[in-house]
Amino acid sequence: MAIEFKGEKRYEGKRFPQVLAILVVSLGTFSAGIHFTWSSPFSPMIVKNKVSSNGIITGMIVMSVIFFRISEYLGRKKSIILLTVPQTIVWIIVFFARTKWEFYIARFIAGTADAIVFGAIPPYVGEITVPVVRDFCGNLPTFASYGGQFFVATIGSFFDVQETVYICVGIPIVMAMLMLLLPESPYQLIKDEKLEEAKTSIQWFQRLPDVENEFQRTKADVKRQNSESATWLDLIKIISNRRALRAGIFLRVSQQLSGVSVFATYTQSIFQKAGGNFGPQYSAMIYSGSVWIANLVCSIAVAKYGRRPSYFLSLLTSGMVLLCMSIYFFLEQFEMANLQSVNWIPLAGMMTFVVTFSIGLSVIPTLMLGELFSASIKCKGLGILMSVFGVTILITSYLFHMLVDLIGLYCPFFFFAMSCFVSSFLTLKWVPETKGKTLEEIQQSLKK
Repeated sequence: MAIEFKGEKRYEGKRFPQVLAILVVSLGTFSAGIHFTWSSPFSPMIVKNKVSSNGIITGMIVMSVIFFRISEYLGRKKSIILLTVPQTIVWIIVFFARTKWEFYIARFIAGTADAIVFGAIPPYVGEITVPVVRDFCGNLPTFASYGGQFFVATIGSFFDVQETVYICVGIPIVMAMLMLLLPESPYQLIKDEKLEEAKTSIQWFQRLPDVENEFQRTKADVKRQNSESATWLDLIKIISNRRALRAGIFLRVSQQLSGVSVFATYTQSIFQKAGGNFGPQYSAMIYSGSVWIANLVCSIAVAKYGRRPSYFLSLLTSGMVLLCMSIYFFLEQFEMANLQSVNWIPLAGMMTFVVTFSIGLSVIPTLMLGELFSASIKCKGLGILMSVFGVTILITSYLFHMLVDLIGLYCPFFFFAMSCFVSSFLTLKWVPETKGKTLEEIQQSLKK
């Protein structure tokens, strides 16, 4: 397919191979979604107290410290294949687990896999796709992650732990076999000076009649980016790196301060406290299923209107929804009104939140992981962002429980609402627009 680009026609080739590759790597995020919330439907069966998500986050933080070295050594493709090992081990441990400590170990190992998911899959997707494919299909891995959450919420309501293992253990194995059939990222191959393999990779992903022009342009982009110094200090000293790091940290922190991870993990508890008409397990199914569908639908809006406007709108409207829910829980806690006839409000509020946060909060932080950093320093930058991601989840989880215990359920909702309002305006200042741009164009825009 020929498009006009800076006064010249560029042939983008076929898009289906790129979409196919995204679907394959999305099996990894699908498994990650299962691992993140699988304890929620099973917690009554395992221990009296919930098997916390803290184990999985701790594992993510630990692995993020060393993953940049692994990624630089193995490259994108092999790193993605590597993540299937801990994902498979998790299910083996869960199958034979008899005490809560074995479940904690399993979740820690799942966290190490998650670090690889966020550190390898977004860059791989960013480097194998042309801008139009990345704009419209770059959200598929995130969509698959929420699909995994819905999947385990559903089967967890009908099957026990061992039966669920039988169903889920094959997913990472299938992904590993399919990944063996995909080429390495051309960016990675050029960086490793495997130039002929890079040409073959570009040809496989784009099916161009003549691959030379695209190869030379990609080679020049990688050469320029790798010519930059890539020490840890350069993340601060070089203006494009500093802006990329600021944007990445802001996106992750603002996403988690909307309370999304708390809601995903503690959905059942929230609905139990809300006293709605639906049973907690069905409420979790409705919530995760709605997130899954809403992410698919809303990704079209993100592709059309761009990253920054979508993120701004998502934060602003999510803050409004959370504020309304906070008012409801405040009135309920202090018995200031008879709410029996409107006890559906928590469910309606949560469903509305699903839509508002799917407009941008749910997808853009992960999508932009593969876009912000130059090739020379990408692994280090992603390592920091994964650590920030994990620490922020732990903090928001702690804040949620502390505020509920000390003040009441309305308080964390109010706190998250205020965070969304503040973040919505910071978005206009700190988040760059990357829609329709190549990775090199994004780097040049960050320098201005």
